[in-house]
Amino acid sequence: MSETIAPAPSFAIARALLTALPGPDTGAMGLAQAREPQLTKPPGSLGRLEDLAAWVAGWQGQHPPEMQNPRAHVFAGNHGVAALGVSAFPADVTAQMVLNYEQGGAAINQMCRAFGIELGITALELDRPTHPFTDGPAMDENEVLTAFNAGLTLDLTGADCLCLGEMGIANTTSAAALALALFGGAAEDWTGPGTGVTGSALETKIGVVRDGVAKHVEEATDGLDLLRRLGGRELAAIAGAITAARLSRVPVVLDGFIVCAAAACLKAVAPDALDHCLLAHVSREPGHRRLAQALGMDPLLNLGLALGEGSGAALAVPLLQAACQCHKGMATFAEAGVSDKE
Repeated sequence: MSETIAPAPSFAIARALLTALPGPDTGAMGLAQAREPQLTKPPGSLGRLEDLAAWVAGWQGQHPPEMQNPRAHVFAGNHGVAALGVSAFPADVTAQMVLNYEQGGAAINQMCRAFGIELGITALELDRPTHPFTDGPAMDENEVLTAFNAGLTLDLTGADCLCLGEMGIANTTSAAALALALFGGAAEDWTGPGTGVTGSALETKIGVVRDGVAKHVEEATDGLDLLRRLGGRELAAIAGAITAARLSRVPVVLDGFIVCAAAACLKAVAPDALDHCLLAHVSREPGHRRLAQALGMDPLLNLGLALGEGSGAALAVPLLQAACQCHKGMATFAEAGVSDKE
């Protein structure tokens, strides 16, 4: 799909989009599944790469699948709870890191250069942090809808996949609160060091998560309302971008804990909302593995990352490129004159 998606004018329209999402192209997926056993290799010998090729074909709606134009996008936002001592870094770092992305100096820039990924950055009202969710909702309906639409209207023309990343001091606190509200358990289950908090600072962070969820969970109506109450602008924009990719037939590569928490809000509204998404990696943030299990997602990589900014998602792109290239480039047994198994 080449046209940019129109912004959702209301929460009701955003919810309606999520309840009428297109499914995969079963014809393209079927062609991939039919070709795979004909390729010059023992059946199943490329493991998950074989499944990935068919998955990409189905969600791109084409066969053979392509991975020549991968995209990555980082959304950045500031959180009011940062003032409560939940992060090892001050909120000013968000804007400083956005400038670093724009100047090409961050890890995600290097990974995108290495793998031929086009990188985009969207900073969302960094001079206006969300409201501390221990006092009230993080955003009002207009604020969360504006952020959601920043992702929903992302131009994905020509993209073969979309890797999603984030930047926002204190956003692991927001992600932990969302995960706790969505899946239950204890605040300690979901709350980790983030940027490196330990000791009494970690206890403060756990308390903020616990108190924030207790304040909002009973009144929240669904996943999008939880995103409004406990999330941040960058999380809402990620949710919008995941939706845009689905409507545009672009497979999505999810990054770490924060991206997955935003995605989980969509799944709480529509159980199939993440069918076009795969999980790139599991980070060392304690809640991420638990969240991956709750979402039913099997990560491609486990490298002990804890950076965010789409770094893990970018590292998964070469696997998708290999899957697509092997699928379309390998000779069949008949073409190569190689004897198939009897």
